[in-house]
Amino acid sequence: MANKRDYYEILGVSKSSSADEIKRAYRKLARQYHPDVNKEAGAEEKFKELNESYQVLSDPNKRAQYDQFGSAGGPGGFGGFQGFDFGQGFGGGGFEGFGEFTDLFDVFFGGQRPGKRGPERGADLRYDMRIDLREAAKGAEKEIKVTHYVSCQTCKGSGAKPGTKPVTCATCKGSGQVKRSQRTILGSFTQVAPCTACGGSGQTISSPCETCKGHGRVKKTQNVKIKIPAGIDSGYRLRVAGAGDAGAKGTNAGDLYVFIFVEQHPFFNRDGDNLYYRTKVNFDQAILGDEIKIPTLDGEANLKVPAGTQPNTNFKLKGKGMPSLNQRGRGDLYVLVEIEIPKRVSREQADLLRKFKNA
Repeated sequence: MANKRDYYEILGVSKSSSADEIKRAYRKLARQYHPDVNKEAGAEEKFKELNESYQVLSDPNKRAQYDQFGSAGGPGGFGGFQGFDFGQGFGGGGFEGFGEFTDLFDVFFGGQRPGKRGPERGADLRYDMRIDLREAAKGAEKEIKVTHYVSCQTCKGSGAKPGTKPVTCATCKGSGQVKRSQRTILGSFTQVAPCTACGGSGQTISSPCETCKGHGRVKKTQNVKIKIPAGIDSGYRLRVAGAGDAGAKGTNAGDLYVFIFVEQHPFFNRDGDNLYYRTKVNFDQAILGDEIKIPTLDGEANLKVPAGTQPNTNFKLKGKGMPSLNQRGRGDLYVLVEIEIPKRVSREQADLLRKFKNA
């Protein structure tokens, strides 16, 4: 089995990097490899790798666990399982190649981990949202349509026809599990598995609801409001709790994750909280000095171009950049001034330039 790439290596940072350094590295690479921007083969997989790495390294607890077990194996004699992903814990896709810890349990004992029973919560859903730079700067509230499973209103999620109720499963006596002894080369073991008669719920339905056919949920398209915070950037995701699929038989709903992509602005370039803008001035403005108008996200601002300004000079408009996400303050707007040289001049202008040259 091939070893999984190191999360620090994927983000291009060292193990001693601070949380801010990891965040900046992730932002830069996420913009580079976002599937909506990068159409090259492998870009989508790279973007998934970046998201997975950042989710672990941006969480202090997950990062500490990953630093301890991520590439060397955990305690208790599992040092030979190199390459397994301890970064997300036993219940979140860890143990690469087995999926979850329960799968590892199945490999050795042929059964499910004891204690896991009943229908699981509903599935999480993903929605990709494109916004413009101004919406990212000011924040916005959007309404989207989401087609997902919702709890059946006819039976209130029970799956049973109104006027009836689910009854205790006769096979598992309501436990949701059945046990079976099994002999192996390692000795006798008791196998614990979900009850097939009730699907692990511990209950059976003799008269299913006609609306949901006994599932306790139906598919429906609903409007969901999304609040976009000011300062957000591409690669971030917003979580709307309970807006995913409703679980079967009245279990909790999953969540909706909204992945943000900020569209390229016509003339502003963004790097973190800072913005960059190019403008041109005439050579006489550069020589004599002038005051010009510069567009910002808040309207026009005045920029003083001092006499003797050289080509490609950078000026900074403090606090005219993007708001800092979840923090106070704003970035800056950097203005690169280019000097425009006329292709043709009049005879009078040429004479004046010669006099200036010989002065």
